[in-house]
Amino acid sequence: MAQTLLRPEQVDNLVAQYREGATLVELASVFGVNRRTVATHLTRREVTIRRGRFDPSRIHEAADLYLSGLTLVEVGMKVGAGPQAVRQALASHGVVIRPGGRRSRIKAAAAVGS
Repeated sequence: MAQTLLRPEQVDNLVAQYREGATLVELASVFGVNRRTVATHLTRREVTIRRGRFDPSRIHEAADLYLSGLTLVEVGMKVGAGPQAVRQALASHGVVIRPGGRRSRIKAAAAVGS
């Protein structure tokens, strides 16, 4: 994987967007870097990292996406939350989490409360 280095003005922009409410996942997508890289830049700038919030009203959407075969990271990118927040939300609603690194295409009918 190619390494993307951010210029200082890009990091300034990243920090500003984060302070305005953007998530690590959103910023990673915008700047073409890993979410951990975003977190590292924020930490270096002494910005407190927010916990990945999951909007409970999107649980059915997240479950359908996950059960269609998307990874937790991919679902998080679509619903604007971190993968761990997605994992916790899905698991707490009875969705069985696949072992890491695997994808399976199963019917969304097995989703939450269907």
